[in-house]
Amino acid sequence: MESIKGKTILLAGATGGIGKETAKLLMAGGAQLFLTGKTEGKLADLAGTLKLDDSRWMTADLTNSSDVEKLHSKFSTVYPSIDVLINASGMGIIKSAELLSEEEFIQTIQLNLVAPFLLLKKFLPDFKARKKGLIIHIPGILGKVPMAGAAAYSASKYGLVGMLQSIREELKRTDIRFTNIFLGGVDTAFWDPINLRVQREKMVRADEAAKAIWFLCQQPESGVVSEMVLQPFNHQAI
Repeated sequence: MESIKGKTILLAGATGGIGKETAKLLMAGGAQLFLTGKTEGKLADLAGTLKLDDSRWMTADLTNSSDVEKLHSKFSTVYPSIDVLINASGMGIIKSAELLSEEEFIQTIQLNLVAPFLLLKKFLPDFKARKKGLIIHIPGILGKVPMAGAAAYSASKYGLVGMLQSIREELKRTDIRFTNIFLGGVDTAFWDPINLRVQREKMVRADEAAKAIWFLCQQPESGVVSEMVLQPFNHQAI
């Protein structure tokens, strides 16, 4: 297994339930971490907890190409190269198609698909310059198995998977690795605004999901974990 000690890691979506737990594990492992998220207060609190100075975190709207440009610029002033990019950002709206508004559909596509594209467009040249590195995304289980009421979410996540597979083909003569982790239900604030009867006490815990990402950051140089599926034990979709 590769060690994460000393690796430069950009963690997007750091203020979410999974992102926060992942950040803690990566810092404990000695990673050189840079955090980004949309909510400044939450990001500042997390950075303070991890004792990260102001140069190693930045709030950004990842759907805005100008913000992504500024993020790349600030990251590059701190670290000369990037070893790992983890995108834990995203949103979910669960409601039937006839109740789903055009605005909600577009917002979901923007954050779950356009934002990853903008991040990759800006940071891929850095990976390509070294011809190595690791890129981790979290399509979620609904990027593999559709669910009633998840038209926007599944569309965005299926699109994300297709985009990543295509880019991976472009880079297959390099040692740049792509890993997708398909998470089932994880007990985070993701579910707070969703009007759906779910048993959150039986879901995967956020710290357990973070351990899976932490593990994936240490996959061996001689191989790649292309996909990992982690689901609640009582509700296996695949």
